[in-house]
Amino acid sequence: MSPMPAPPPLKEDPVRIEICKDAEDLARHAAGLFVTLAGRALGARRQFSVALAGGQTPRRMYEMLAQDRFAFQVVWPAVQVFWSDERCVAPDHSQSNYRMAHEALLSKVGMPPGNVHRMRGEEPSPQASADGYESMMRDQLGESPRLDLALLGMGADGHTASLFPSSPALAESRRIVAVTQAPDGIPRLTLTLPAINAARVVAVLVSGTGKAETLRRVLGAESREEGFPIQWVKPETGQLVWILDEAAASLLDSTAQPAGPAA
Repeated sequence: MSPMPAPPPLKEDPVRIEICKDAEDLARHAAGLFVTLAGRALGARRQFSVALAGGQTPRRMYEMLAQDRFAFQVVWPAVQVFWSDERCVAPDHSQSNYRMAHEALLSKVGMPPGNVHRMRGEEPSPQASADGYESMMRDQLGESPRLDLALLGMGADGHTASLFPSSPALAESRRIVAVTQAPDGIPRLTLTLPAINAARVVAVLVSGTGKAETLRRVLGAESREEGFPIQWVKPETGQLVWILDEAAASLLDSTAQPAGPAA
């Protein structure tokens, strides 16, 4: 197998918009970003902390990361895995974000079980689960946890992680994990804005025409605060990277730039 080209260097713009041809190209580009950030973090801190997201768009990224061309570039025993959010279901439930990531990636790359920090959605008390996850994150990453990478998606209603429009958790200023109620009625655990905005890099993956209008309202030239939770994702000293496919970006103006070559 021929050696894989080195990933392009990261630009240091506080906000970056990268447009990929299609969902497959988006997943490849996001996997390359993961590899680049993992290498950077391991060189600086000897570990790489990442919060994984749920959904079909991240799933394809995880499947690519499990392939040899990406997997061989990551020192998996030095990766600490967290989650951006989780449904309050058992870990083997079909809607579990943990199950999806385990099947697509974690079970395939020799990840040490002690490095996988799942949200325990199956516990009888969601609040106790949120408290426990917050305590664990502070133990693992310090009193003011700072993830190297927080992976997020965006719903057509502008929600991200499990921060939904009008959710009381959006006003949280101290807690880093909260309980929320989703429109489907299933309680969820989620990282809060203070936890997300503390990350060194926040990457938002968005695919499909069904989210194009919301993206236009969030990122377009005339965008303004409209109550979309994703608009409150603003890393304090880190970088926000939007990784979009052409379908999702179809209504944006010409200021958005195509992505460079995927790793």
